[in-house]
Amino acid sequence: MSTKPIGIFDSGAGGLSIWKEINALLPSESTLYISDAKYAPYGTKGKEAILKRSIINTELLLSMGAKIVVVACNTATTNAIAYLRKNYQVPFIGIEPAIKPAAFNTKTNAIGILATKGTLSSALFHETSQRYTKDLKVVEQEGNGIVELIEAGALNSMEMKQLLQKYITPMLDANIDCLVLGCTHYHFLNPILKKILPEEITIIESGLAIARQTASVLQKNNLLNTKTSSAEHSFFTNGSREVMANLMRWKKTSIQKLD
Repeated sequence: MSTKPIGIFDSGAGGLSIWKEINALLPSESTLYISDAKYAPYGTKGKEAILKRSIINTELLLSMGAKIVVVACNTATTNAIAYLRKNYQVPFIGIEPAIKPAAFNTKTNAIGILATKGTLSSALFHETSQRYTKDLKVVEQEGNGIVELIEAGALNSMEMKQLLQKYITPMLDANIDCLVLGCTHYHFLNPILKKILPEEITIIESGLAIARQTASVLQKNNLLNTKTSSAEHSFFTNGSREVMANLMRWKKTSIQKLD
């Protein structure tokens, strides 16, 4: 049993979607969340830069007492998690696009994947895609500009709606019936996507699966908090606290500023 917090980091506020699922499944667990928005998006940066930011975020979480680290970013997972697992003693939970459930659920044998360049070009993504989509039509789309708009507070802007329409149209033309959101930031696009997409298209994310995996790893390592005392949650960002707060409408809490 451990009352130490779960550490979570992302290249911005996108990982809040993962935090939300973890908190819902493990309400007794305290958490630390780092939004590295100053350096968002990771998806346009090289492996060396992504690894550097992942190390900095990990060491900050560990210095604050994290007992496990959730890398709540697809791009950081694919580029840095192997190094992190090798060089630090705590367990790490990573994220990758939910290709497997999309492949198993498609009836049209066509799926769309909306993700960052850093994720789509990674070896881990290609390995997973080849394993599950051999007989499927896969439409991959880089979500250029999406993370920047979200972090700038322009989630519901006309520019965002036009960008998504542009990205989704080729997928609709390919008759997809499953859309994989391969970036945690994209969770916040759901209300817009549901207006653009036909009802028969299923949006698939990784949040719940990551929460379940976190619970499993905590239990396996005897790190679950079994105390009934109230959990504590701390949020940090080196970007805009206002933007992050607006995305956290479901959580009333203060957000601390990082340098």
